[in-house]
Amino acid sequence: MMMADEVGTSKAMSQFLDILGEMIGKYACHQIDCGAQVIQVFESWAHQLSPKHFEQFAKPAAQKAIKIIKDKHPDVPVIYFANGGSSYLELQRDMGADMIAVDWSVDMKVAREILGPDIAISGNIDPTVLFGTKEQIEQAVRDCIDKAGGPGKHLLNLGHGVMQGTPEEAVGWLVDECKRYTGKE
Repeated sequence: MMMADEVGTSKAMSQFLDILGEMIGKYACHQIDCGAQVIQVFESWAHQLSPKHFEQFAKPAAQKAIKIIKDKHPDVPVIYFANGGSSYLELQRDMGADMIAVDWSVDMKVAREILGPDIAISGNIDPTVLFGTKEQIEQAVRDCIDKAGGPGKHLLNLGHGVMQGTPEEAVGWLVDECKRYTGKE
């Protein structure tokens, strides 16, 4: 369907994504009306798209959803996350979201350089680190915070969720170090 849309023989994909963007935006607004204090637009399949197809298909639909949310709820933070989309972060600077979340496939320092200092950033510890030692987890937290610009410069989290089988105490170590770390001496 994408290829047919691209050459103009069918606009079904663009039309479908436009409708989907509207529905996602309206549903997110409903979630806010019901008490949600922050919304994350999560592009689960971005890793299946080339930069060209992200820009042509996924981005307009996500931007539409974000615009609907921000028009109705301008004070509610919106985070945009393109799973696997770190190879085209430069295309995400103008999503309209308050924050861009990045996965672990890009170094946080590189992500910060690409997005610039004025775009809030979230991420991006490799979830497999949580299978490591306490020391490895604590070092990953410190490295990520420092590369993002230091404490208070980004929202620390995993680059994509907690994996099945992750030891619960490892999550605690991550959270504790995040609270404890005050930056390079």
